[in-house]
Amino acid sequence: MAIKAYNPTTPARRGMTSQDMSEVTTRKPLKSLIKSKKQNAGRNNTGRITVRHRGGGVRRHYRLLNHRMAAGMTLTIEEIEYDPNRSARIARVKDQDGLYHYILADTQMVKGKVLKTGADAPVEASNRMPLANIPVGSQIYSIEINPGKGGQMVRSAGTKAQLMAKEGDYAMVRMPSGEVRKFRLECEATLGVVGNVQHQNVKIGSAGRNRRKGIRPSVRGVVMNAADHPHGGGDGGRHGSGKPPRTPWGQLTLGYRTRRRKDTTKMIVKSRHDAKRKR
Repeated sequence: MAIKAYNPTTPARRGMTSQDMSEVTTRKPLKSLIKSKKQNAGRNNTGRITVRHRGGGVRRHYRLLNHRMAAGMTLTIEEIEYDPNRSARIARVKDQDGLYHYILADTQMVKGKVLKTGADAPVEASNRMPLANIPVGSQIYSIEINPGKGGQMVRSAGTKAQLMAKEGDYAMVRMPSGEVRKFRLECEATLGVVGNVQHQNVKIGSAGRNRRKGIRPSVRGVVMNAADHPHGGGDGGRHGSGKPPRTPWGQLTLGYRTRRRKDTTKMIVKSRHDAKRKR
């Protein structure tokens, strides 16, 4: 996939690029696999803003993806589609019973390709199987955290993990962040690399394009009043925060660890932070 550039007809167009849609085979989604999606503008059930800088944006329909394919399925790719709710492309597949599903599309998926799932599936790109059946060194994505729960990790465009080793009941997997993590051998994963690899190289180019994505403007803390942000206030012209960076509510940020989920810490063999420090 290549990046599409625009002629510099305006200042915004000069720095703008977009995705190449040549791999998308249809523009119309399957009605039975979509549902309406309400825009809450970052508000919770009491109406309070819990996520800032959200609101507006174009209307979208949510695509119902199947991240938990049963074993022994034979799937035929019918279409490769654009999904406005995720960075990756999705594939419309038809199983042996004539039922349709949406799955994540990888770089090797094309219209007409046949996929298989389960322990008996051949070791080929786009096939899904338990980690116990995947050769060491393979690139994988859509990995289950708990067996049978469905793929939860490594699902965004262009990402891939690598199966490093197998020890006892666990497999060692190097994540895209550099973290090495343990998974049960019964957990399933798909062979390959998530498609739309050039997604990270797209330049938004204009404020209006972000607004259509539902992203509202963000104001820097140092230009606020002292009552509104820990970085605010002060006399004179431009200045820095003058203290370790903080959120509007006073919590340290930029390097301060905020991980609270301790129940999976024992599964982390090598932290992603250690990997970054060695570079």
